[in-house]
Amino acid sequence: MEIRQPVPPFSLETAIQKVRLAEDAWNSRDPERVSLVYAPNTHWRNRAEFVDGRDAVKAFLHRKWNRELDYRLIKELWTFAGNRIAVRFVYECHDDSGNWYRSHGNENWEFNDHGQMTKRHASINDQPIAQSERLFHWPLGRRPDDHPGLSELGL
Repeated sequence: MEIRQPVPPFSLETAIQKVRLAEDAWNSRDPERVSLVYAPNTHWRNRAEFVDGRDAVKAFLHRKWNRELDYRLIKELWTFAGNRIAVRFVYECHDDSGNWYRSHGNENWEFNDHGQMTKRHASINDQPIAQSERLFHWPLGRRPDDHPGLSELGL
């Protein structure tokens, strides 16, 4: 089984690192790359949808990024203990009609000994915004290190 560093038990430093690695993977919008973060038998709750297994994660992410265009995400550590991490996140995207959204959410993660995520429980609320209200303006891909995080943006 592939090891995904860092592995539990998490320290403050490794929990922050794990959160940033997850953010970077999701900002790639590459379902294959993102799916490798998850154990083959991962179980998700994402809003009202339940996703089981790495192949289902890939299919979910393909659907997601086909409808959530110009997706940009920031994650922030909320708390951690042992093999669990809780994060809050915000992402911005638009649909194919040009309607922009800011989605606010919380995730609870659980990891196996290899650092792969076995459980992901996500609660997400969508806020329609005008394009002029966007806060995430970096080029598609990884958020630059000097771009403010959620707390700095007042989110």
